[in-house]
This record gives sequence, structure tokens and C-alpha cells, in this order.
Amino acid sequence: MKLTDIRPNQGANKQRKRVGRGPGSGHGKTAGRGHKGQKSRSGGVKNPARFEGGRSTLIMRLPKRGMKGASHGELKRVEYQVVNVGAIAKHFASGEVGPEALVQAGLVRPGYPVKVLALGDANGVKVRAHKFSQAAVEKLKAAGGEAIVIEGA
Repeated sequence: MKLTDIRPNQGANKQRKRVGRGPGSGHGKTAGRGHKGQKSRSGGVKNPARFEGGRSTLIMRLPKRGMKGASHGELKRVEYQVVNVGAIAKHFASGEVGPEALVQAGLVRPGYPVKVLALGDANGVKVRAHKFSQAAVEKLKAAGGEAIVIEGA
């Protein structure tokens, strides 16, 4: 075997198709693009999938319904994690309870503002939350506790 005998495997090196090089090549004249039309032109077929040849697209023809959401300038609703005073009383006997402690106890998920509601019996704990129902504030005060509102919900 000599170095000059080494050849790549059959079909390993494929030559690229050279179009538009005369009738003898088999890819001359229209260069495999057919006759006329946008696809035959240089820079043709750069339209989005929804393009329908210039007529009004299906997206534009269909009626629009429903809300557009916050991305269209409407107000974004604040999602609160709710917890009841009864659940707080069951998990905490005394002291000050904030959102971090409620997450630790598994009463709320992290990353959301907390709202305290009035279901159940309250005990004398100080509760820090982003929002309270009026009845929850009254129950906490009646039990000797306190409702402290955190800013930035």
C-alpha cells in the first residue's frame, strides 16, 4: 500500500450540486427552480407561515374575543396566598408570625403575597401579612393578637 493509493470510502465525499451551469449539466436554464413565480426569484420565499399571497390572513379574518391580559396595558391581578387565622393558631402558639414562618409551616407557597382570612379561632399571636380581611383583624384583636400589614404586595 502506498500513500497515493489511499482514497476516501465510496460515497463519503459528495460533490455539491452546481446549478445554472448550462444544459449539459442537467441543472441549467431554470436551475431546478421551475418556471417563474416568487420561489424562482432571488430572495424568494421569505414570508412568514401565515402569509397567504397578499390576501387578508386567517388570523385577521377571524373575530377577536376575550381579555388581552396584562401585556396589553390592562391592570395585572395580584395573586394572594390565603391562610386562615385558625390554621395560624394551630401551628403557632405565640410570638410574631410572618410570611417566612408560614412558608416554613407549609401553610403557603413562597414568592406570593399573603392574605389572612377569618376562618377558625384565633389566638394571641402577632401576624405580619400583606393583606387581612376585616373579620380576621377583628378576630386577632379580640384574641389579644395583632395584624401587621406588610407593604409591597
